[in-house]
Amino acid sequence: MKVTVTIDDEQFEVQIADLYARPIVAEVDGQRYEVWLNETPVARPVSSTPAAGTAIPAPSATARPAAAPAAPAADAPPAASSSRILAPIPGVIVAISVQPGDTVEPGQQVCILEAMKMKNIIRAPRSGTIGAIRVSPGQHVRHHDVLIEYAD
Repeated sequence: MKVTVTIDDEQFEVQIADLYARPIVAEVDGQRYEVWLNETPVARPVSSTPAAGTAIPAPSATARPAAAPAAPAADAPPAASSSRILAPIPGVIVAISVQPGDTVEPGQQVCILEAMKMKNIIRAPRSGTIGAIRVSPGQHVRHHDVLIEYAD
């Protein structure tokens, strides 16, 4: 499906493979992005396909403000927690980019988690000071395991 997205008065043609898949895979000017939504699951009909040019209502969710390129390494979405960064998917911690006492900004890389042979960059969801690192390189983590805690 092709949609036109306007950001700061600039229009982009976006090709979306499946609007209801998670993550949503979108292509803008040949660049592939994975977009994760904060949402409550919504039941959608599977058998009907909209006609070309038909508007499809977006899921009742708020999209994260920035999507990061998925190639060559996919970016995993930051966890939505005010004091902790959680594993968005199960995998193995490959590297840790911060240490306790470091100050981070939103979107800054804090670690890399490998899942299904893809390296996923885990980013800070907010600014703050790192309080504790709860994982180490080589450690297997499950979905929603605590990776890093903020000090503030």
